[in-house]
Amino acid sequence: MRLLAAADTGVPPSAIVSLFWIALAAALAPIGSRLLRGYVPDVVILLGFGIALGPHALAWAGTDGGVDLLSELGLGMLFLLAGYELDPKLLGGKPGRTAWVVWAVSLLLAFGLLALVAWDAAVTTRVAVAIAMTSTALGTLLPIVKQQGVLEQPLGRAVLAHGAVGELAPIVAMSVLLSSRNVPAAVVVLLLFLLAAAIIGMVPRRLLDRPGFGRALAQLGGGTSQLPVRFVLLLLLVLMSVAEVFDLDVVLGAFAAGLILRTLIAAGHPQVHASLETIGFGMLIPIFFVVSGMGIDIGAVTAEPLLWVSFVVSIALARGLPVWLSERFVPHGANLERPRERAQLALYAATGLPIIVAVTQVATGAGLMSEEIASTLVAAGATTVLLFPLIARLIAGRADESAAEFAPRL
Repeated sequence: MRLLAAADTGVPPSAIVSLFWIALAAALAPIGSRLLRGYVPDVVILLGFGIALGPHALAWAGTDGGVDLLSELGLGMLFLLAGYELDPKLLGGKPGRTAWVVWAVSLLLAFGLLALVAWDAAVTTRVAVAIAMTSTALGTLLPIVKQQGVLEQPLGRAVLAHGAVGELAPIVAMSVLLSSRNVPAAVVVLLLFLLAAAIIGMVPRRLLDRPGFGRALAQLGGGTSQLPVRFVLLLLLVLMSVAEVFDLDVVLGAFAAGLILRTLIAAGHPQVHASLETIGFGMLIPIFFVVSGMGIDIGAVTAEPLLWVSFVVSIALARGLPVWLSERFVPHGANLERPRERAQLALYAATGLPIIVAVTQVATGAGLMSEEIASTLVAAGATTVLLFPLIARLIAGRADESAAEFAPRL
């Protein structure tokens, strides 16, 4: 009751009080998702709690006192784990090359749609929104696809291919096109960062090649030491710091840390992944999503519901339609033959939220996007996470029911 009373006085909540409400939201979100039979992902529930707790609603929680720093660490951990989940093989081969081309077409289509409906907006604003509209939330989709048991099927492999490109390409585009530099200079800086990341990645690899270091790592891997986890967190912060020094978004550094981590874990330290998931999904990542929800001005969203709906439809058209057309008309050796699977793939590919949040944060910080547009765009991203996998699941359910109905006749 004291917490509620303190909130009613108009005094900004302390960091501890804010973290209490965030922790409560993080604990309730998966329970709520389970009660709703998984139809509402806990990410959407976390955002909803953030909207309710934030300054635009109850104002029971804020970002002062280091809460915003924990949120940024949560963003870094989210993309570190996304980089770890990314199999580089998915980016190559004919299906991978097709996914790259499809993403480029999606970006051009998104920019074209925005040029038609928001012709008076600045070019950089349209670029920022277009990048956000072409992302795919692979980290959010993986549990959903696994739960449906299609990850090892052709549909699951297609989701992984388009999802991998849909995560990596917007991050690169954001670093180049939303930079304060001109495009050639931004490309040079990006290449320098990649070179620095490669050099930094060689250090733990060389250390692991030394038998003495490997034994020390194994001996100090548990208990109060947890040395492998500490090294991974150090790697994450080093690359996020390097990205910041290069005036790039820290998301790029976190993603690069995840790619490096994948090669290190493959070398014989799989237990680190479980520990990082515990830290990330148990603490830091929920903080990031709740704090992201606090930034959504629900009043601005509901004041222009047509803009909200238009963003959702535009994301479906810009990202989902090119994916569907490529599977239907562009042969790449692994095309999905069933119409329902192509529809499911298009819906999954158009599901985006984490990168939308990251892009809006960068764009608002650089003055390229208003807070109202950012709130509506994030709300549209949350809507895609809520609706598109649900529709894909219903499509699969109807197909299964039809197969069961006609099975006795065969």
